[in-house]
Amino acid sequence: MTETLTSPTTRSPVAPPVLGGLGLFTVLLGAALPLIDFFIVNVALPTIGRDLHASETVLELVVAGYGVSYAVLLVLGGRLGDLFGRREFFLGGMAAFGLTSLACGLAPSAWTLVAARVAQGAAAAAMLPQVLATIQSATEGPRRAKAMGLYGATAGLSMVAGQILGGILVAADIAGTGWRSVFLVNVPVVVVGLFLAARAVPETRSQRPEPVDGPGTVLLAVSLLTLLVPLTEGRAAGWPLWTWPTLAAFPFAAWAFYAVERRADRQGRTPLVPPSLFALTSLRRGLVMIVPFSIGFSGFMFVIAVALQRGAGLGPVPAGLALAPMAVVFFAVSLCGPRLVARCGTRVVTAGGLIQAVGVTLIVLAALRSWPDLGVLELLPGAAVAGAGQALQLPVLFRIILSEVPPTRAGVGGGVMITTQQSGLALGVATLGSLFLALVPGWGMRDALVTTLLVQLAGVALTTALSLRLPRSIS
Repeated sequence: MTETLTSPTTRSPVAPPVLGGLGLFTVLLGAALPLIDFFIVNVALPTIGRDLHASETVLELVVAGYGVSYAVLLVLGGRLGDLFGRREFFLGGMAAFGLTSLACGLAPSAWTLVAARVAQGAAAAAMLPQVLATIQSATEGPRRAKAMGLYGATAGLSMVAGQILGGILVAADIAGTGWRSVFLVNVPVVVVGLFLAARAVPETRSQRPEPVDGPGTVLLAVSLLTLLVPLTEGRAAGWPLWTWPTLAAFPFAAWAFYAVERRADRQGRTPLVPPSLFALTSLRRGLVMIVPFSIGFSGFMFVIAVALQRGAGLGPVPAGLALAPMAVVFFAVSLCGPRLVARCGTRVVTAGGLIQAVGVTLIVLAALRSWPDLGVLELLPGAAVAGAGQALQLPVLFRIILSEVPPTRAGVGGGVMITTQQSGLALGVATLGSLFLALVPGWGMRDALVTTLLVQLAGVALTTALSLRLPRSIS
């Protein structure tokens, strides 16, 4: 009898990990930091250029080096978290993010800052995928829906708040640190985050971990680098000869990556990005929609920051605060997302696209009517309406994309989603930003801004049309 009672077959199952309120707050803090730091430098770049005597090409690298490193390594970060433990990778990534932020804040030269930003992007790639994977693995039912809604709200708010915070910190010039404070502010936040994570974030990992897919990792990195590097650096560098063959290599690198991953999938191994994952309709269609959404979002943030400072003559604080209505409304509306989805299904996303289109149109009219006197009051109606529309799209899209991904592939699914989003953010600055800056010399700042916003409006129309193909409900 004793042997029967103590046999492995009759032991009580181990309780599944549970992500409590404090743990959720901690991982959302970890999710906010990388997104804030992608946008926080937009309003600090002129000051960095003057202080470090950096050319426009080098300043572009301060932004692109972080974004490209971050995008290239995200899927690998998710896989390593599945393999070795998401909590450990979250802690390690957050600690590395704090150290690299310190290195950015203390950088003595422009090229040192670029190197530190590349390392900071790699640290973010180790930390961020663990957030979604932990939520997917340690919550379920209504709690997961609420957590995903909060994640989406945090992501959207962080992208707007980063630009606002950057302006405030640069203008405040805390203890004479100037632009350096936009990086140094991360250090105490990371210390608090590490303390909370050690106490409140549960350990989760894949039940069937697979080794790292070396060929897939290399080919994904090559694919993203051949696309993002020439697009993000080409304009500032004057489109030198190397940009064109590099761009031409992208489709071949992407095809090779897909072929290697498909072969590994068919052989029963787990590739870095399993092609079978794209058999999930919700994931596939959600990813297609998130690309133009992210391009429009980041392109708008970059263009409006340049237009308000160089064209309308606003300082970094007024330029940042001009987007405060968008941030406030985004956060408030996104909290209503789970209830609206439960009542109306994913048509909430379509409604969000229509509302965002109205908001962008109001901003265009404000620019035409008020330029160059464009500030908080003039932008208030359009920014608020656009923020409401974005809030009905981004958090819900995150839920849709990951709704059918099994917990064993949570890290991979989260990594693929964030990589797609981050690549879109980088492309937004490279495409809409380059279009705007190319039009300014011949058309003037106002007409360049209006034209770029109209191109973004076309992108909003595309995302709205794509939203009609999303599944009607979220599983």
